[in-house]
Amino acid sequence: MNKFIFIALLCAFGLDAQELKVFSANFKADQSTGTSVFTGNVIVTKGLDELNASKVTIYTDSNRKPIKMVAEGDVSFYIVTELKEKYRGKSQRAVYLPNEKEYQFYTKVDLIRLDDFRRVKGDKVVVNTTYGHASADSAKNEPIMMVFTLEDTNSTKKGKSK
Repeated sequence: MNKFIFIALLCAFGLDAQELKVFSANFKADQSTGTSVFTGNVIVTKGLDELNASKVTIYTDSNRKPIKMVAEGDVSFYIVTELKEKYRGKSQRAVYLPNEKEYQFYTKVDLIRLDDFRRVKGDKVVVNTTYGHASADSAKNEPIMMVFTLEDTNSTKKGKSK
């Protein structure tokens, strides 16, 4: 019988008075380096944000406050900015920098802004959760793809006149 073991680390890591919660199958920590490594179906939540990955490494400062989180392996995420913009997506690697309030997504990034269904695909996408700024880069001179959803005003008028 394969039991999935959840290890919950309810950090008193004050990230804007929100708890950072980590659930995983395995956990290892090294206090001397301030590193915590979670593996196996890792789920990280902070407020409304959620990140899922195969492995998550959290780096802390001397006060045990997180300064960097690195997620690897089939990363999926849902984030809400301070401007209440909602994003959902996936990548192969993600970095969260709590002091900068910034998410960086790498390799096969597919990010959708749910408010207006803008979609960005590339190899590096950065989202700042304070200002709602986003940028994208691509590797190997491949184009970045951005998709906008446009309303067809002709079909809207036809539909209303029926």
